[in-house]
Amino acid sequence: QVQLVESGGGLVQAGGSLRLSCAASGRTFSRFGMGWFRQGPGKEREYVAAIIWSTGSTHYADSVKGRFTISRDNAKNTVYLQMNSLKPEDTAVYYCAAAVRKWVPLVQKEQYDYWGQGTQVTVSS
Repeated sequence: QVQLVESGGGLVQAGGSLRLSCAASGRTFSRFGMGWFRQGPGKEREYVAAIIWSTGSTHYADSVKGRFTISRDNAKNTVYLQMNSLKPEDTAVYYCAAAVRKWVPLVQKEQYDYWGQGTQVTVSS
């Protein structure tokens, strides 16, 4: 069984920063990429960012480009999401996910095989 555990969420004022982490554990699996999604109140889960594990190549949703940075630490089996210049509309539960199959770009929920439980990010105005 593969577990993805997110951490780092919380309450922050608009303009502030947070760094989310997602640690993978359990059985060894060959991941192609990992991504972050978010789901705001009453909204569909939406794509935020993705990273190809082997190359470090990244991709971002237009809504976060220039403010968020996705990165990974191979040794720690962890992916990060650095979020700067946060806005109230960034408020959501943030989920990390892992993809085994080789889709490019990794922007659709259906392309991912494993999901974490989510961490709440609340941005106050």
